[in-house]
Amino acid sequence: MKVVTFGELMIRLQPYNYERFVQADHLEFTFGGGEANVAVSLANYGLDAAYVTKLPAHAIGQAAVNSLRRYGVDTSMIVRGGDRVGIYFNEKGASQRGSVCIYDRAHSAIQESQPSDFDWDKIFEGVDWFHFTGITPALGPNLVETCKEACKAAKAHGVKISCDLNYRGKLWTREQAREAMTELCQYVDVCISNEEDAKDVFGIEAEAIIDRVGGGDSFGGGLIYALLNGKSTQDAVEFAVAASALKHTIEGDYNMVTVAEVEKLAGGDGSGRIQR
Repeated sequence: MKVVTFGELMIRLQPYNYERFVQADHLEFTFGGGEANVAVSLANYGLDAAYVTKLPAHAIGQAAVNSLRRYGVDTSMIVRGGDRVGIYFNEKGASQRGSVCIYDRAHSAIQESQPSDFDWDKIFEGVDWFHFTGITPALGPNLVETCKEACKAAKAHGVKISCDLNYRGKLWTREQAREAMTELCQYVDVCISNEEDAKDVFGIEAEAIIDRVGGGDSFGGGLIYALLNGKSTQDAVEFAVAASALKHTIEGDYNMVTVAEVEKLAGGDGSGRIQR
């Protein structure tokens, strides 16, 4: 089974430990992005996962590609071009202090890409599932159009589509999100959201759901894997929740867990004891 995800891969710069930005004199350098995180999870689960984006041809763009290759993600459909890789600065929260995320992603290669950069008919050959998030169309009208073309092509190829709403108020307004996502979600088979996203984008209010940075992407990857492998709806949700819970023990954007580890936690073993 093959899954394609599409979005922006960014540099993540983060103070060491739990320092605040104003304290830090060194920053950790890693890569991450919603759809890329899902692709890595799926590759770790043993699926054929491909990631699509646009990255510069320079050394930093190559480092971003390599960060996916090391985990077995297919990067052959990544378009090369543009001038910069988007950046986000992350300050990890502790106890009652929440995490802080500052974007520096304007004029990134993917933000300035055009729909014509991507050959979706070729990309979706032999593909079973397509995943994107609401972060990608939030980057601009050109990305809304690209996502729409991707969804249309996916449907033409009989590909299932999932979307994590992932509303980002720093990227677009609720009105812009509602207009774009209402159109895009008509193609979507599985829509993933927390209660805040559902309220912000569609005005739907629900009971509270807990979510943390990176946890939602791990939930999405777990859900896609479970549904593709024929698990019942309930079992798929339990697998996804377990994957998300385990992500909270992993540094960085990518979720470094196996199917066996997720199934062990989903089965009720949350002891965290050493495996001998």
